Amino acid sequence: MCIRDSMNTVLDDNKKLCLNSGQILILTPHMTMMFEVEDLAVASPATVSRCGMVYMEPGALGLEPLIDSWLETLPEKFRQKKTFVPNLQKLFNGYLEPSLEFMRRNCKETVTTANNNLTQSLMRLISCFFIEYYDTEVKRVTPEEIDVLESMLEPIFLFALTWSVGCTVDSEGRKKFNHFLLSRIQEQGGRTTYPEGGTIYDFLFNKKTKSHVPWAEPGRVIEVDQTLSYSEIVIPTNDYTRMLFLMKTLLTNNSHVLCTGPTGTGKSLNAMALLTTGLTEEWQSINITFSAQTSANQTQDTIDSVSYTHLTLPTIYSV
Repeated sequence: MCIRDSMNTVLDDNKKLCLNSGQILILTPHMTMMFEVEDLAVASPATVSRCGMVYMEPGALGLEPLIDSWLETLPEKFRQKKTFVPNLQKLFNGYLEPSLEFMRRNCKETVTTANNNLTQSLMRLISCFFIEYYDTEVKRVTPEEIDVLESMLEPIFLFALTWSVGCTVDSEGRKKFNHFLLSRIQEQGGRTTYPEGGTIYDFLFNKKTKSHVPWAEPGRVIEVDQTLSYSEIVIPTNDYTRMLFLMKTLLTNNSHVLCTGPTGTGKSLNAMALLTTGLTEEWQSINITFSAQTSANQTQDTIDSVSYTHLTLPTIYSV
């Protein structure tokens, strides 16, 4: 039955569906009409306006709406400080668009991404650094702490930019992006500096010391558990340390993580190391092996069978 011509009335506040036969069906206050359509090619402007949804290409929308919406979600104490949001907005304006343009023109990605998704990844990483400055039931953030956070905005932003826009490219692309970002910092008059002898990917920003430190501590002694078999021994390299840090930072702040890369680079090993030993007891993992024969129902049954035994625990799925 086609009710396109009679749909406008039911989408109004009166919720009355007028059929061609003259019959009127009244929807109760608890009834809702939901539509999932491929396109709006045959929908009238009146129907589109009542549904309240207009699709726009990401390229036509731009990145400013995403940034503005995210800035509006910052705590009131951040926005009460007159210089905090403008300084953060200045960093977005000075680095984000040029970085995306350089990456698209000069670098090759392992997995193709979209600019709006990389922008959201950037904001998620920044939020992970901000979250400890949010008010909670047991803690109230002071204006002095907000001042300290504002003094670290530039290095926090650049670290998040490195591991969002700059982390999806291959090894050759990382060399190019490293040179570009260092040059861009000088052009923008930035005060952030990196230690010599490495790239922007070799250092972690330490909020306690307000400086960039190597991922692996120099002279660190590695102790190998004698009870482990040869195949279970893991030597914490720079790649291993920073991948675990980034995954743990995002997961513990309720953000999803997708690890990509060539075969044999340790993606599964890093993920298993984090899920088995790198998180607290409130986190539990479900390991699922996918093959060409794995169906959606099998995956759902596996998740349900494990989740049923832990009904009292909050559930966050990751693949």
